[in-house]
Amino acid sequence: MPGSLHIALKNNTDSDEVFAYITGIALQHDGQRCILRADGKQLYFPQNPSSILSPLTEDCAIPLGSPGNTVTVEIPQMAGGRVWVSRDNKLTFLLNPGPALVEPSVLNPSDPNASVDFGFCEFTLNDSQLYANISYVDFVPRLPIALNLKTENGPEQTVAGMAADGLDHLADALREQAGKDGWPWDKLVVSKDGKALRILNATHGGAVGASFEGYFEPYVEEVWARFTHHPELRVNTQAGPGTLHAKVIEDGMEVGDEVFSKPSTADILGCNSGPFATGPSPTRNAIIPRLAAAFVRSALLESDDHPSHPHTFYRRDPTNHYARLVHECNLDGKGYAFAYDDVQPDDGDDQSGKVNAGDPVLFTVTVGGPR
Repeated sequence: MPGSLHIALKNNTDSDEVFAYITGIALQHDGQRCILRADGKQLYFPQNPSSILSPLTEDCAIPLGSPGNTVTVEIPQMAGGRVWVSRDNKLTFLLNPGPALVEPSVLNPSDPNASVDFGFCEFTLNDSQLYANISYVDFVPRLPIALNLKTENGPEQTVAGMAADGLDHLADALREQAGKDGWPWDKLVVSKDGKALRILNATHGGAVGASFEGYFEPYVEEVWARFTHHPELRVNTQAGPGTLHAKVIEDGMEVGDEVFSKPSTADILGCNSGPFATGPSPTRNAIIPRLAAAFVRSALLESDDHPSHPHTFYRRDPTNHYARLVHECNLDGKGYAFAYDDVQPDDGDDQSGKVNAGDPVLFTVTVGGPR
Protein backbone atom coordinates (compact mmCIF):
# COMPACT_ATOMS: atom_id res chain seq x y z
CA MET A 1 0.00 0.00 0.00
CA PRO A 2 1.52 3.36 -1.00
CA GLY A 3 2.24 6.03 1.57
CA SER A 4 0.67 8.65 -0.70
CA LEU A 5 -1.75 8.84 -3.61
CA HIS A 6 -2.42 11.09 -6.57
CA ILE A 7 -5.90 12.60 -6.84
CA ALA A 8 -7.03 14.05 -10.17
CA LEU A 9 -9.57 16.86 -9.71
CA LYS A 10 -11.52 17.48 -12.92
CA ASN A 11 -13.70 20.51 -13.60
CA ASN A 12 -16.65 19.27 -15.64
CA THR A 13 -18.85 22.29 -14.85
CA ASP A 14 -19.57 25.35 -16.97
CA SER A 15 -17.73 27.63 -14.52
CA ASP A 16 -14.17 28.95 -14.39
CA GLU A 17 -14.56 29.43 -10.64
CA VAL A 18 -14.44 25.92 -9.16
CA PHE A 19 -12.39 25.21 -6.06
CA ALA A 20 -11.36 22.08 -4.15
CA TYR A 21 -10.25 21.58 -0.55
CA ILE A 22 -8.91 18.36 0.95
CA THR A 23 -9.21 17.85 4.69
CA GLY A 24 -8.49 14.93 6.97
CA ILE A 25 -6.41 13.45 9.77
CA ALA A 26 -2.76 12.94 8.81
CA LEU A 27 -1.94 9.37 9.86
CA GLN A 28 1.79 9.82 9.32
CA HIS A 29 1.85 13.02 11.42
CA ASP A 30 0.56 11.79 14.79
CA GLY A 31 -3.06 12.05 13.74
CA GLN A 32 -3.08 15.83 13.39
CA ARG A 33 -5.98 17.57 11.65
CA CYS A 34 -4.73 18.85 8.31
CA ILE A 35 -5.69 20.58 5.09
CA LEU A 36 -3.85 20.18 1.80
CA ARG A 37 -2.24 23.45 0.80
CA ALA A 38 -3.26 25.25 -2.38
CA ASP A 39 -0.11 23.93 -4.11
CA GLY A 40 -1.63 20.42 -3.93
CA LYS A 41 1.47 18.96 -2.32
CA GLN A 42 2.15 20.22 1.20
CA LEU A 43 0.01 19.96 4.32
CA TYR A 44 -1.24 22.86 6.40
CA PHE A 45 -1.63 22.05 10.09
CA PRO A 46 -3.92 24.59 11.80
CA GLN A 47 -2.60 25.97 15.07
CA ASN A 48 -4.62 26.47 18.23
CA PRO A 49 -6.48 29.81 17.95
CA SER A 50 -7.11 32.19 20.82
CA SER A 51 -10.85 32.46 20.18
CA ILE A 52 -13.72 30.62 18.56
CA LEU A 53 -14.49 30.97 14.85
CA SER A 54 -11.02 32.25 14.03
CA PRO A 55 -9.99 32.36 10.35
CA LEU A 56 -7.37 30.05 8.90
CA THR A 57 -3.98 31.64 8.41
CA GLU A 58 -3.78 30.27 4.86
CA ASP A 59 -6.05 30.12 1.84
CA CYS A 60 -6.09 26.40 0.97
CA ALA A 61 -8.43 26.64 -2.01
CA ILE A 62 -7.18 24.64 -5.01
CA PRO A 63 -8.44 26.32 -8.22
CA LEU A 64 -9.52 23.75 -10.81
CA GLY A 65 -9.23 26.13 -13.75
CA SER A 66 -11.49 26.35 -16.78
CA PRO A 67 -14.14 23.79 -17.76
CA GLY A 68 -12.53 20.53 -18.85
CA ASN A 69 -9.32 21.18 -16.91
CA THR A 70 -7.83 18.63 -14.50
CA VAL A 71 -5.55 19.43 -11.56
CA THR A 72 -3.59 16.55 -10.02
CA VAL A 73 -2.59 16.73 -6.36
CA GLU A 74 -0.88 14.31 -3.99
CA ILE A 75 -2.06 13.35 -0.51
CA PRO A 76 -0.39 11.34 2.25
CA GLN A 77 -2.29 8.70 4.20
CA MET A 78 -5.39 10.27 5.77
CA ALA A 79 -8.34 9.13 7.86
CA GLY A 80 -11.72 10.84 7.84
CA GLY A 81 -10.81 12.59 4.61
CA ARG A 82 -13.04 14.75 2.48
CA VAL A 83 -12.62 16.30 -0.93
CA TRP A 84 -14.75 19.45 -0.80
CA VAL A 85 -15.72 21.27 -4.00
CA SER A 86 -17.47 24.60 -4.55
CA ARG A 87 -18.63 26.56 -7.57
CA ASP A 88 -18.50 30.35 -8.09
CA ASN A 89 -17.48 31.00 -4.46
CA LYS A 90 -14.73 29.78 -2.17
CA LEU A 91 -15.59 27.95 1.03
CA THR A 92 -14.91 29.34 4.49
CA PHE A 93 -13.28 27.05 7.05
CA LEU A 94 -12.84 28.36 10.60
CA LEU A 95 -11.02 27.27 13.76
CA ASN A 96 -12.10 26.77 17.34
CA PRO A 97 -9.67 26.24 20.24
CA GLY A 98 -8.27 22.71 20.21
CA PRO A 99 -7.59 23.29 17.40
CA ALA A 100 -10.91 22.11 15.97
CA LEU A 101 -11.75 22.69 12.33
CA VAL A 102 -15.19 24.23 11.77
CA GLU A 103 -16.37 22.76 8.48
CA PRO A 104 -19.08 24.17 6.21
CA SER A 105 -22.58 23.41 7.50
CA VAL A 106 -25.85 23.12 5.60
CA LEU A 107 -27.90 23.13 8.81
CA ASN A 108 -26.85 26.50 10.22
CA PRO A 109 -28.39 29.40 8.27
CA SER A 110 -25.77 31.78 9.73
CA ASP A 111 -22.90 29.66 8.40
CA PRO A 112 -20.86 31.70 5.87
CA ASN A 113 -21.22 28.81 3.40
CA ALA A 114 -25.01 28.47 3.69
CA SER A 115 -25.67 29.99 0.26
CA VAL A 116 -22.60 28.51 -1.48
CA ASP A 117 -22.99 25.73 -4.06
CA PHE A 118 -20.75 23.04 -2.55
CA GLY A 119 -20.50 19.32 -1.93
CA PHE A 120 -17.98 16.69 -0.93
CA CYS A 121 -16.96 13.06 -1.19
CA GLU A 122 -15.42 11.08 1.66
CA PHE A 123 -12.28 8.95 1.71
CA THR A 124 -9.78 7.13 3.88
CA LEU A 125 -6.27 6.22 2.73
CA ASN A 126 -4.42 3.98 5.18
CA ASP A 127 -2.01 1.03 5.26
CA SER A 128 -4.74 -1.30 3.97
CA GLN A 129 -6.60 0.51 1.23
CA LEU A 130 -8.19 3.57 -0.27
CA TYR A 131 -11.91 3.68 0.47
CA ALA A 132 -14.02 6.51 -0.93
CA ASN A 133 -17.70 7.20 -1.51
CA ILE A 134 -20.18 9.85 -2.59
CA SER A 135 -22.06 10.79 0.55
CA TYR A 136 -25.70 11.89 0.64
CA VAL A 137 -26.11 11.11 4.34
CA ASP A 138 -26.52 14.83 5.14
CA PHE A 139 -27.61 16.38 1.84
CA VAL A 140 -27.53 16.22 -1.94
CA PRO A 141 -25.64 19.17 -3.48
CA ARG A 142 -26.46 20.92 -6.72
CA LEU A 143 -22.83 20.31 -7.71
CA PRO A 144 -22.57 16.62 -8.75
CA ILE A 145 -19.52 14.51 -7.95
CA ALA A 146 -18.35 11.34 -9.72
CA LEU A 147 -15.53 8.98 -8.73
CA ASN A 148 -13.07 6.81 -10.63
CA LEU A 149 -10.30 4.60 -9.26
CA LYS A 150 -7.47 3.03 -11.24
CA THR A 151 -5.51 0.25 -9.54
CA GLU A 152 -2.36 -1.72 -10.24
CA ASN A 153 -3.97 -5.13 -10.61
CA GLY A 154 -7.73 -4.82 -10.54
CA PRO A 155 -10.43 -3.44 -12.81
CA GLU A 156 -11.16 0.27 -13.00
CA GLN A 157 -13.94 1.33 -10.61
CA THR A 158 -16.41 4.10 -11.36
CA VAL A 159 -19.29 5.76 -9.52
CA ALA A 160 -21.29 7.93 -11.92
CA GLY A 161 -23.01 10.34 -9.52
CA MET A 162 -25.74 12.62 -10.85
CA ALA A 163 -26.12 14.51 -14.09
CA ALA A 164 -25.66 18.28 -14.07
CA ASP A 165 -29.43 18.72 -13.65
CA GLY A 166 -29.85 15.78 -11.27
CA LEU A 167 -30.80 17.92 -8.29
CA ASP A 168 -33.71 19.44 -10.22
CA HIS A 169 -35.05 15.97 -11.03
CA LEU A 170 -34.72 14.93 -7.39
CA ALA A 171 -36.49 18.09 -6.21
CA ASP A 172 -39.37 17.50 -8.62
CA ALA A 173 -39.70 13.88 -7.48
CA LEU A 174 -39.79 14.87 -3.80
CA ARG A 175 -42.45 17.49 -4.49
CA GLU A 176 -44.48 14.86 -6.32
CA GLN A 177 -44.12 12.46 -3.39
CA ALA A 178 -45.28 15.15 -0.96
CA GLY A 179 -48.37 15.61 -3.10
CA LYS A 180 -49.06 11.90 -2.95
CA ASP A 181 -48.70 11.18 0.76
CA GLY A 182 -48.91 14.60 2.43
CA TRP A 183 -45.56 14.29 4.21
CA PRO A 184 -43.12 17.24 3.88
CA TRP A 185 -40.64 15.76 1.41
CA ASP A 186 -40.86 19.00 -0.57
CA LYS A 187 -39.63 21.06 2.38
CA LEU A 188 -36.28 19.24 2.22
CA VAL A 189 -35.50 21.26 -0.92
CA VAL A 190 -33.40 24.33 -0.04
CA SER A 191 -33.62 27.00 -2.73
CA LYS A 192 -31.63 30.08 -3.68
CA ASP A 193 -32.88 32.67 -6.17
CA GLY A 194 -35.81 30.42 -7.07
CA LYS A 195 -33.63 27.40 -7.88
CA ALA A 196 -32.85 24.33 -5.79
CA LEU A 197 -29.44 24.73 -4.13
CA ARG A 198 -29.37 21.48 -2.17
CA ILE A 199 -31.72 18.88 -0.68
CA LEU A 200 -31.44 17.86 2.95
CA ASN A 201 -31.73 14.30 4.15
CA ALA A 202 -35.01 13.69 6.00
CA THR A 203 -32.85 13.07 9.09
CA HIS A 204 -32.28 16.84 9.13
CA GLY A 205 -35.86 17.81 8.34
CA GLY A 206 -36.12 19.76 11.59
CA ALA A 207 -33.70 22.35 10.19
CA VAL A 208 -36.25 23.35 7.54
CA GLY A 209 -39.50 22.72 9.40
CA ALA A 210 -40.07 19.28 7.88
CA SER A 211 -41.29 17.03 10.69
CA PHE A 212 -41.57 13.30 10.05
CA GLU A 213 -42.64 12.48 13.61
CA GLY A 214 -44.85 9.40 13.57
CA TYR A 215 -44.02 8.52 9.95
CA PHE A 216 -42.50 5.04 10.35
CA GLU A 217 -44.50 3.94 13.41
CA PRO A 218 -47.30 2.20 11.41
CA TYR A 219 -44.68 0.17 9.55
CA VAL A 220 -42.98 -0.81 12.81
CA GLU A 221 -46.34 -2.09 14.10
CA GLU A 222 -46.77 -4.15 10.93
CA VAL A 223 -43.32 -5.68 11.39
CA TRP A 224 -44.00 -6.51 15.03
CA ALA A 225 -47.35 -8.10 14.15
CA ARG A 226 -45.86 -10.24 11.39
CA PHE A 227 -42.93 -11.60 13.36
CA THR A 228 -45.03 -12.22 16.45
CA HIS A 229 -46.98 -14.82 14.47
CA HIS A 230 -44.35 -15.68 11.86
CA PRO A 231 -41.03 -16.10 13.72
CA GLU A 232 -38.93 -16.82 10.63
CA LEU A 233 -36.81 -13.66 10.44
CA ARG A 234 -33.10 -14.29 9.93
CA VAL A 235 -30.31 -11.72 10.19
CA ASN A 236 -26.93 -12.57 8.69
CA THR A 237 -24.39 -10.62 10.75
CA GLN A 238 -21.78 -11.29 8.05
CA ALA A 239 -19.36 -11.73 10.95
CA GLY A 240 -18.41 -14.33 13.56
CA PRO A 241 -21.92 -14.84 15.00
CA GLY A 242 -23.19 -15.88 11.57
CA THR A 243 -26.94 -15.92 10.85
CA LEU A 244 -29.16 -15.27 13.85
CA HIS A 245 -32.86 -16.06 14.15
CA ALA A 246 -35.20 -13.30 15.24
CA LYS A 247 -38.63 -13.24 16.82
CA VAL A 248 -40.86 -10.77 18.61
CA ILE A 249 -41.12 -11.33 22.35
CA GLU A 250 -42.79 -9.37 25.12
CA ASP A 251 -39.83 -7.01 25.56
CA GLY A 252 -39.12 -6.41 21.87
CA MET A 253 -37.51 -8.15 18.93
CA GLU A 254 -35.02 -10.80 19.99
CA VAL A 255 -32.19 -11.38 17.50
CA GLY A 256 -29.98 -14.15 18.81
CA ASP A 257 -29.47 -13.12 22.42
CA GLU A 258 -29.90 -9.39 21.75
CA VAL A 259 -33.24 -7.64 22.31
CA PHE A 260 -34.27 -4.57 20.30
CA SER A 261 -37.11 -2.27 21.31
CA LYS A 262 -39.43 -0.74 18.74
CA PRO A 263 -37.57 2.00 16.86
CA SER A 264 -39.10 5.43 16.37
CA THR A 265 -39.05 7.34 13.10
CA ALA A 266 -36.03 9.33 14.35
CA ASP A 267 -34.22 6.09 15.19
CA ILE A 268 -34.86 4.71 11.71
CA LEU A 269 -33.89 7.87 9.81
CA GLY A 270 -30.72 8.41 11.84
CA CYS A 271 -29.78 4.74 12.42
CA ASN A 272 -27.84 5.67 15.56
CA SER A 273 -30.31 6.12 18.42
CA GLY A 274 -32.72 4.02 20.47
CA PRO A 275 -32.30 0.33 19.60
CA PHE A 276 -29.71 1.24 16.94
CA ALA A 277 -27.21 2.85 19.34
CA THR A 278 -23.99 0.84 19.29
CA GLY A 279 -22.29 -0.32 22.48
CA PRO A 280 -19.83 -2.86 23.90
CA SER A 281 -21.40 -6.00 22.35
CA PRO A 282 -19.73 -6.97 19.04
CA THR A 283 -22.71 -9.16 18.19
CA ARG A 284 -25.21 -6.36 18.70
CA ASN A 285 -23.01 -3.97 16.76
CA ALA A 286 -23.05 -6.43 13.84
CA ILE A 287 -26.83 -6.78 13.95
CA ILE A 288 -27.58 -3.04 14.09
CA PRO A 289 -26.51 -2.05 10.54
CA ARG A 290 -28.43 -4.90 8.95
CA LEU A 291 -31.58 -4.41 11.01
CA ALA A 292 -31.51 -0.61 10.66
CA ALA A 293 -31.01 -0.84 6.88
CA ALA A 294 -33.97 -3.21 6.59
CA PHE A 295 -36.17 -0.66 8.38
CA VAL A 296 -34.95 2.30 6.30
CA ARG A 297 -35.59 0.33 3.10
CA SER A 298 -38.93 -1.04 4.37
CA ALA A 299 -37.72 -4.50 3.40
CA LEU A 300 -38.65 -6.50 6.50
CA LEU A 301 -42.04 -7.54 5.12
CA GLU A 302 -40.61 -8.39 1.70
CA SER A 303 -38.08 -11.01 2.82
CA ASP A 304 -37.33 -13.17 5.85
CA ASP A 305 -33.59 -13.02 5.18
CA HIS A 306 -31.52 -9.90 5.74
CA PRO A 307 -29.60 -8.20 4.31
CA SER A 308 -32.02 -8.62 1.41
CA HIS A 309 -31.60 -7.83 -2.28
CA PRO A 310 -32.41 -4.47 -3.91
CA HIS A 311 -35.65 -5.70 -5.47
CA THR A 312 -37.07 -5.75 -1.92
CA PHE A 313 -36.20 -2.09 -1.18
CA TYR A 314 -38.68 0.81 -0.93
CA ARG A 315 -41.62 -1.26 -2.23
CA ARG A 316 -44.22 -0.10 0.27
CA ASP A 317 -45.26 2.94 2.24
CA PRO A 318 -44.10 4.25 4.57
CA THR A 319 -40.52 4.10 3.34
CA ASN A 320 -37.57 6.47 3.11
CA HIS A 321 -38.47 8.24 -0.13
CA TYR A 322 -35.41 10.49 0.15
CA ALA A 323 -33.17 7.41 -0.05
CA ARG A 324 -35.31 5.79 -2.76
CA LEU A 325 -35.24 8.85 -4.98
CA VAL A 326 -31.55 9.57 -4.40
CA HIS A 327 -30.80 6.16 -5.87
CA GLU A 328 -33.22 6.68 -8.74
CA CYS A 329 -31.66 10.03 -9.63
CA ASN A 330 -28.06 8.82 -9.63
CA LEU A 331 -26.98 7.73 -13.09
CA ASP A 332 -25.91 4.26 -11.93
CA GLY A 333 -28.33 4.04 -9.00
CA LYS A 334 -25.52 4.26 -6.46
CA GLY A 335 -25.01 6.68 -3.59
CA TYR A 336 -24.70 6.71 0.20
CA ALA A 337 -28.23 7.86 1.09
CA PHE A 338 -28.26 6.83 4.76
CA ALA A 339 -25.81 5.69 7.40
CA TYR A 340 -25.89 1.97 6.53
CA ASP A 341 -26.45 2.14 2.79
CA ASP A 342 -23.39 -0.06 2.30
CA VAL A 343 -25.26 -3.03 3.81
CA GLN A 344 -25.78 -5.71 1.16
CA PRO A 345 -26.05 -9.51 0.91
CA ASP A 346 -22.81 -11.43 0.58
CA ASP A 347 -23.48 -11.86 -3.15
CA GLY A 348 -25.27 -8.54 -3.64
CA ASP A 349 -24.57 -5.43 -5.67
CA ASP A 350 -23.15 -2.45 -3.78
CA GLN A 351 -25.65 0.38 -3.40
CA SER A 352 -23.44 2.87 -1.62
CA GLY A 353 -21.44 4.45 -4.43
CA LYS A 354 -18.00 3.46 -3.17
CA VAL A 355 -14.62 2.66 -4.68
CA ASN A 356 -11.94 0.79 -2.74
CA ALA A 357 -8.71 -1.10 -3.34
CA GLY A 358 -5.47 -2.02 -1.63
CA ASP A 359 -3.42 -1.08 -4.70
CA PRO A 360 -4.71 2.35 -5.80
CA VAL A 361 -2.82 4.22 -8.51
CA LEU A 362 -5.02 7.23 -9.37
CA PHE A 363 -8.20 8.47 -7.72
CA THR A 364 -10.23 10.86 -9.91
CA VAL A 365 -12.92 13.18 -8.58
CA THR A 366 -14.99 14.76 -11.35
CA VAL A 367 -17.05 17.82 -10.46
CA GLY A 368 -20.15 18.80 -12.44
CA GLY A 369 -21.61 15.57 -13.77
CA PRO A 370 -21.77 14.39 -17.40
CA ARG A 371 -23.23 16.89 -19.88
